[in-house]
Amino acid sequence: MKDKVLNFWRSETFRYLVFGALTVLVNVAAFKLLDLICDSILANTLAFFIAVLFAYWTNSTFVFHAPHTWKNFLEFMGMRIGTLLIDDGGMFLLLQWGCNDLVAKCVVNVFIIVINYIASKLLIFRKEKGEENT
Repeated sequence: MKDKVLNFWRSETFRYLVFGALTVLVNVAAFKLLDLICDSILANTLAFFIAVLFAYWTNSTFVFHAPHTWKNFLEFMGMRIGTLLIDDGGMFLLLQWGCNDLVAKCVVNVFIIVINYIASKLLIFRKEKGEENT
């Protein structure tokens, strides 16, 4: 059992969860600060881009151990911009339904994290055959 726990702590999935949580904190903190000076959807969009830059750096450096290339960066940004539609759409719907903005932000982020992990692992930072999967 101890070995399973240690292996999980060293795993890519665990690293993704840790840096995913940190990315959510960056996103939420940026959102709350920006929400003081602009409307919620604009604050959400700007916070999203701040968090995506942080996520690219942490994902490529610490999670997937992938090189920082323009190709990876552009694929990562493209995929994340796609999820921005889900992010803004989810925020819009939850705010329209009377949900607190911070609660809405956190709920939407859970879905975004799952989508982003799958896309990052399978499409952007995929390992070539024979590469170590740490």
